Amino acid sequence: MHFLSIEPSTKIFSLAVSRGDKVLRWRNLASGKVLEDSIIPAVDRILKSAGVKFKQLDAFAIGLGPGSFTSLRVGLSTVKAFCLGSGKPVVGVCSLDVIAEGVRHIACDEICVIVDARRNLLYSALYKNTKGNLKRQGDCRLTDLGTLLDSVHGRTLFVGDGVGLYRAEIKRACACTPLFAPEKFWFPQAKHLAKLAFERLERGKYDDAGKLVPIYLYASDCQVRKP
Repeated sequence: MHFLSIEPSTKIFSLAVSRGDKVLRWRNLASGKVLEDSIIPAVDRILKSAGVKFKQLDAFAIGLGPGSFTSLRVGLSTVKAFCLGSGKPVVGVCSLDVIAEGVRHIACDEICVIVDARRNLLYSALYKNTKGNLKRQGDCRLTDLGTLLDSVHGRTLFVGDGVGLYRAEIKRACACTPLFAPEKFWFPQAKHLAKLAFERLERGKYDDAGKLVPIYLYASDCQVRKP
């Protein structure tokens, strides 16, 4: 099985081409430039470098956010067009899950993903980390730092661009023993999205491309789904 993974939720636009559970090629790009030039050339380039033709793709994976409104809309619209044009399936994955996947190898009791949502708020999700096996604790949410810190316990690893904004405050206020992931892990990457997506693709757990929507936490009429 060959499939293409696209993670458009942040300022880092990420793509990966996989064969089964092996990532053949992956690339992280500045999202502003990708959106200006169109996603299609970026997809063409990575498929060519992986030696895979578009018609060989069996499925697609897309990061659903929460994150940048414009980037999510453009990324998801492109993937929907791919699915409708090719008749191939798609899986959508929460982008906070993708970030957590990237640091599952770091020893800790739990992982707390914090992504800047502006207005002094954070997109966040908490994961139990049992010897590298992750389990999200509830839905991802929109919250302030103080409320978030009330819910963390034990040896907690903080990851996401919120670390760059709130590291000092977390150190001062956190009752747990905080750890901080290096900056290279702060953004969701398609190579990690591919791993999560393959687990679902292998089980035939596809999404309906026509009904797939980004995760928007600010809109009062949008609810967080569990992809």
